[in-house]
Amino acid sequence: MNSWIRLCLTAGVALVGTAVQADEASRPVVIELFTAQGCSSCPPADAYLGQLSERPGVLALAFHVDYWDSSGWRDRFELRQAVERQNVYVRNFRRPSAFTPQFVIDGRKDAIDTPTIVQALSEPRVAVPVTLAVDAGQLVVDVGEKQGERASDVVLVTYLRHAETSVRRGENSGKSLEEFNIVRSIRTLGEWKGAAANYKVSASSLPSDATDVAVLVQTHGEGPIVGAAAKPLH
Repeated sequence: MNSWIRLCLTAGVALVGTAVQADEASRPVVIELFTAQGCSSCPPADAYLGQLSERPGVLALAFHVDYWDSSGWRDRFELRQAVERQNVYVRNFRRPSAFTPQFVIDGRKDAIDTPTIVQALSEPRVAVPVTLAVDAGQLVVDVGEKQGERASDVVLVTYLRHAETSVRRGENSGKSLEEFNIVRSIRTLGEWKGAAANYKVSASSLPSDATDVAVLVQTHGEGPIVGAAAKPLH
């Protein structure tokens, strides 16, 4: 999708004037990118995700998939769980197949263009309260009460804030790729049904290369995200 190159060059301009004020939403909008180091169309989308990751009120996450291995380069950040997650979205959005780069906004819709994402930043969203803390070697997750919402999964996502990779084979051979908020693990902590809930996870069980952690409250079956929060681990 070479149009990503042109779209991302104007992304900085497009983002100006669409900032969500603090009183317009009490949780970040979650932008997921399904990407791969073996995909030549992905670097501009990765760069755009990096821009989004710097914005207040945005939780940007890059999920690296493994189905580009056949191009001759194995992505060192690929996760089979990322593929499984994307495949559910593909079915939910009635896409004919998985592809990269693909953005998913709050679990509600996907996008292959920046205007769709920019518009989503100003839309109102459901906000289930989520707080994170690190205490005595444990990650403590509190999900607040909010009646009337559908049963949801409480999903723990760890990620690496920034990395650079020199690619030696495949479509991006010879390039140095800069990547942001790279997901390193995905784990479901439990089910939330509207009542307050608490979860504790040993910090030692998290990937050693993760710098940050996020929690998503997402309706079953990779449906709409209704709560989210993120925190540095150190």
